[in-house]
This record gives sequence, structure tokens and C-alpha cells, in this order.
Amino acid sequence: MTATTASSKSKDTRGLAGQTVGDTQICSVNQTSLIYRGYEIADLAAHATFEEVAFLLIEGHKPSATELKAFTAEVVSMRSIPDGLKTLLRDIARAEVGSHPMAILRTGVSYLSHFDEEVEDNGLDAERRKAKRLLAKIPTIIGYGQMVRDGKTPVDPDPTLNHASNLLWCMTGKKPTDLVARTMDVSLILYAEHDFNASTFTGRVIASTMSDLHSAVCGAIGALKGELHGGANEMAMEMLKDVDAFVSAGGTVRQYMDRAFETKQKLMGFGHRVYKNGDHRAGILRGWGLKIAEAQGPDSKKWFDLGDAVQKIMLDDKQIHPNVDFPCGMTYFVMGIPVPQYTPIFVASRITGWCAHVTEQHQNNRIIRPLAEYTGPELKAWNG
Repeated sequence: MTATTASSKSKDTRGLAGQTVGDTQICSVNQTSLIYRGYEIADLAAHATFEEVAFLLIEGHKPSATELKAFTAEVVSMRSIPDGLKTLLRDIARAEVGSHPMAILRTGVSYLSHFDEEVEDNGLDAERRKAKRLLAKIPTIIGYGQMVRDGKTPVDPDPTLNHASNLLWCMTGKKPTDLVARTMDVSLILYAEHDFNASTFTGRVIASTMSDLHSAVCGAIGALKGELHGGANEMAMEMLKDVDAFVSAGGTVRQYMDRAFETKQKLMGFGHRVYKNGDHRAGILRGWGLKIAEAQGPDSKKWFDLGDAVQKIMLDDKQIHPNVDFPCGMTYFVMGIPVPQYTPIFVASRITGWCAHVTEQHQNNRIIRPLAEYTGPELKAWNG
């Protein structure tokens, strides 16, 4: 056997770049559009609610008014979490323990699996019921964990609030304004689904072994935790904080970016494996975030001014566009959301897409087992 190096290939396919690895009826991602089950993302962001998109992804079609009402009521009724999970969260979410919020959320989902009577049922109807239960309970886990982290008394989910508003309520104990609530709702729509991204593909690989939905979701959360995937919005905001500190010390955004280019600093929130000409979601979310910043005044708007300056230099110098994580960092920051919760919020949305993919995999399954190209040493004799 002769060793082959990656450099000898005509095309770099590491990370399965450019490779089609399966079929899906859930989502289409390409240079010109992002489509959920036939509906384009800008159309959904402008005219749909997150609950409607959640139904679309989980159930497979646009809901009627009657279906949406029943779906929403069912999900709202499932928001509470077991007392045992609350006790666990009080132990692991305390600030002094130092647990990452995504690790806390992963543990919470794993805990719930032990008390879901349908956990081992991979049938279509059971999958959809489990998906709704996770959709309902994940904001409660996130909020309970954040309140414990802040040393505050957790609040119960509010049945009068929609998914986006209840998520904010659980995290902060404050009812959001209409603008903040709608902005969160739009962000959840934008993050709900994105075909075979790293976390979704992880979930499908796990599901392809005929493991259960909760296990697949725990694996997907683990994949999303990484800064090159879900954690990118957190890192994008931390980068902007660095830019602000540099400018406050007398530097300029131009100088910061030149230094970043020279030192090959990773600039989070830019570039995308698929969207070479720009992420369709980025401009939508920036627009909503800017509305909040402008309403709050100069101290909030400065983050978008800094972001716009960084974005222009990246585009002018490197021809690299921002992805949705860049405006997300700024938007969530001016909404007052703690940076470590940015990625868990992603889960409160993407759980819909993950569950849709796990269900699709289970309904037409073949175990996912790709081949690897060996690049190690040539054959040797052990006693030679």
C-alpha cells in the first residue's frame, strides 16, 4: 500500500468539502437561496412566526390556522421540567462550577431522555412528539441554568408568551419589548435549519445507527458547542469587544484589521463553506438588530458602527462576506443576552431542524459509514 498525501489530490476534500453525502426534503442551501421545505428564508423571516416554521420543519408542511393553534398550545403545555432536573441544574450551573452553558444544556437533554416513555421509539409519530417536548423544554433548561449562573431565583415558563419571548423571559426574568421579541423570533427562524451542517450531520450519523432521537440531539449539541460552528457568534462578539478596546486605547479599526491580517488572526463571523457571495441571513438579522441599537442610543449603535467598519475592510481587502453569526453577536449583545448563552439560544431554534433530520434519517435509513483515504506509512513486517 502506498501512502497518499492530501496535497497530491486535485481538490482538497477535507471536512467533506463540496461532497454530496445524502438526500433531504427538508432544506436547500445554495449560493442564491436558503429554502425550508419549499419556502425561502427571506419570505419566512418577513411573514412567518417561529412557531409556524417549527411546525413546518417538524410536521413537514405549512400549518393551517387550526393546526398552528393546536401545535402552539401543545408545546406551551410541555414547557415545565422535572424537579430532579432543576436540582441537577442548581448543582452544575452555579458560576463557581464553571460549566459551559452548552455542556449544561447537553446534560439537561440527556436527563430528559430517562423520563421520556417514548425514548426508544423511532416511529414517525413518536419522533414528532419527542421533538415537540424538546422544543418546549429547551428554553426552560437554558433559562433555569442562566438564572442559577447569575445567582437569581429561576422563573417558571410563561404560558402567555410565544417561544421567543418565553426564552428571553426564562433567561432574564423580564418581559421583552415587542421589538426585542420580534427580533428574537426572526433570529430563531434564521437559525432553525441549514441542511447537512456539522451538528445536523452529527445527529444524522448517530440516528443512522438506529440510536434514539435524544442521543442524536446530545451529539448535535456537542458538535454545535465548537467555536467553528455554533460558538462562532460568541467569538464574533468577543472579537468586536477587542476592536472596541483597541479603538478606545487610541487605535483605529483599520490598524486592528491590518494587525489581524499580519498575524493571521482568526476573524470569527466571516466566510462560509457554501455562501461565497454572502449569507442570505446576515443582512436580515443585521437590520433587526440595528433597529434595537438605534432605539437604545449611541452606546448600543457603536457596536454596529464597529461591525460595519470591520465588515467593509474584510470585503474590500479579502473579498470575504460576513455570515449570520457576525450580526447575531451584535444583535444579541444589544438585547442584553449574556454572551455564553448565544449558542444555547441557537439550540432553542435548531432543535426543530435536528429533529426533522433525525426523523427523516430513521424513516429511510442506511447507516452512514464513509470511507477514509489512508495516508500513513507503507506496509511493514512486525518482526522485520
